[in-house]
Amino acid sequence: MTMPLLFDLLGVFFFGVSGSLLAARRGFDIVGSLLLAGLTGIGGGIVRDVILGVVPTAFENPYYFIPPTLAALLVYFVAPGVQRLKRPLLVFDAAGLALFCTAGTIKALEAGMNPFAATLLGVTTAVGGGLLRDVVANKTPSIFDPRDLYAVPAMLGAGLMAGLWVLGVRGWVWELAVAAVVFILRVLSLKFRWRVPKAVGSWHRDAELH
Repeated sequence: MTMPLLFDLLGVFFFGVSGSLLAARRGFDIVGSLLLAGLTGIGGGIVRDVILGVVPTAFENPYYFIPPTLAALLVYFVAPGVQRLKRPLLVFDAAGLALFCTAGTIKALEAGMNPFAATLLGVTTAVGGGLLRDVVANKTPSIFDPRDLYAVPAMLGAGLMAGLWVLGVRGWVWELAVAAVVFILRVLSLKFRWRVPKAVGSWHRDAELH
């Protein structure tokens, strides 16, 4: 098993755990947990591959269906009370976000996309699964939550990965290093409650928008 494939499967697993944890918080059954884990784990990659015009990697390699299954079983047997699942959900989601923004960018670059387009596809890979997870679970997507710095770490990580590629700096060690930076930034944003500006300035607070 190659290192890029291992990183990809780890990303699927981490996102799968976040999907199953959300299913547990929502009171879904084990089937719902498995489906939400799979949707979260491979959803972003499928969207990326469809845009690239290739057969989704998850449909070519059966290994990709193992991590969501393990994630659902792990949550079923190990997870504590549902009330205490929010923090682990966010941590596993941060790990998946970090691994997928780098892996998605690299795959787009290897497919011949320019660095800017590859960065966008890297972000799409990172946030796509979480977006699908939240929509299916009837939850406000983290990417649209003004109280949550979600897409920004993925944007920075994908942009940094594309920049290193242009400079000729490549290899799984650098991919792992960028993923670590994204993970740390995401966790710090949760700890210190960092925010991004809303769609309108604070001086419009009292105005009624239609």
